[in-house]
Amino acid sequence: MVTSELLYLAFLGAVSIERLAELVISRRNARRAFAKGGVEVGQGDFRVMALMHTAFLAACALEVDALDRPFPGVLGLAALAAALLAQAMRYWVIATLGEQWNVRIIVVPGARPVSGGPYRYLRHPNYAAVIVEMVAIPLIHGAWLTALVFSALNAAVLRVRIRAAEDPVAVLGVDEAREQLERRALRRVDAEDVVELLG
Repeated sequence: MVTSELLYLAFLGAVSIERLAELVISRRNARRAFAKGGVEVGQGDFRVMALMHTAFLAACALEVDALDRPFPGVLGLAALAAALLAQAMRYWVIATLGEQWNVRIIVVPGARPVSGGPYRYLRHPNYAAVIVEMVAIPLIHGAWLTALVFSALNAAVLRVRIRAAEDPVAVLGVDEAREQLERRALRRVDAEDVVELLG
């Protein structure tokens, strides 16, 4: 007999397979980024994040099975809808970024920031999707403890990841960050000189 718990475990299995497929895409994109001179930052917290995501899916299954969590009816269906919407957001991010998409933070010199797709509305749409998933996926089958614990862990990890991604010195190094700022200043001076000459 097919029970809601078996269906939930099958759903978790499908999510796991989907995440593995994302890793394959990410590795391919990482090779291309490194070939273009890309620099990775936040390697240490990436390992923590990868471990957390693996433990998260295992904890969902363990809590439902070990603590005999029942399917919560309408709440479970709402959580499933939220999880599917979050997954749609992930696909939108991947499609928008194309070869620039990666689960790692890899900065390619000269690459322009993407401002289309979901980035028109959110600064970090992929992380927004993950925040929703950390709550929604466990609550599909009443695993509220997992939702609570991993949402807190995820908040701590994302705080570090976002800071690393947005810090130009951490991403580029002190010298290159200074060089880029100086180049921008020189471009402004050159433009002013041209205006002065034409005037």
